Amino acid sequence: MNELIRIDNDNKVSGRELHDFLEVGRDFTNWMKQMIGYGFSEHVDYETCSPNLASEKHGGQNKIDYRMTIEMAKEICMLQRTDRGKQARQYFIQVEKEWNSPDKIIARALVMSQKLLDTTRLELAQTKQIVNELQPKASYYDLILQSKSVMSVSKIAKDFGKSAVWLNRKLEEKNVQYNQGGVWLLYQKYAEKGYTQSTSHVIDDEHSRLLTKWTQKGRLFIYELLKGDGILPLIEQTETEAV
Repeated sequence: MNELIRIDNDNKVSGRELHDFLEVGRDFTNWMKQMIGYGFSEHVDYETCSPNLASEKHGGQNKIDYRMTIEMAKEICMLQRTDRGKQARQYFIQVEKEWNSPDKIIARALVMSQKLLDTTRLELAQTKQIVNELQPKASYYDLILQSKSVMSVSKIAKDFGKSAVWLNRKLEEKNVQYNQGGVWLLYQKYAEKGYTQSTSHVIDDEHSRLLTKWTQKGRLFIYELLKGDGILPLIEQTETEAV
């Protein structure tokens, strides 16, 4: 089916794009106010938004738009009493039929299942790292590094005059950690050594994020790792220059 009017991933229609297609002949703002006045409710039938409409067609400015349901779009089309309105309304009816077809429902379910699976895998990986950190193996460093203070990767990177992005990439290159779903996780061989302490921060009912900081033991590990590549902290660079 040819796309007469764009429908976004949430099955919503842009009021401005509908207005353009219908060739109303009136300015969008006043026309839309009149359409809403026919009994449509915000947060039910439409949402007010301000997308970037920087184009010659819309004056190169950000302007208010309305993301409306297909049901609202159909009613507005019917109110126009024009051939363009009838054409658009028939188009929306066909879109709804396809949206509710068994094939489309199954396809959406598969996409949602994959997203859920990806989220579950990430949460399991985060939980595994926390469990491994709670059971670090005893070593000589455990006896001498008794400080309970932990440091963010950005603070450790600052010791070397670098950024957190640089240090994270360096640790990735050294196969110390890897990035999954935007979260940095230690490989198994390092996750059990007590180098980091992580907590799960709840963002909302469906999402959480792993917050990881480095222990003093981990800080020493990073120091030795970078030193092996000839990368020294600023304080040692200064001392070397002074000598």
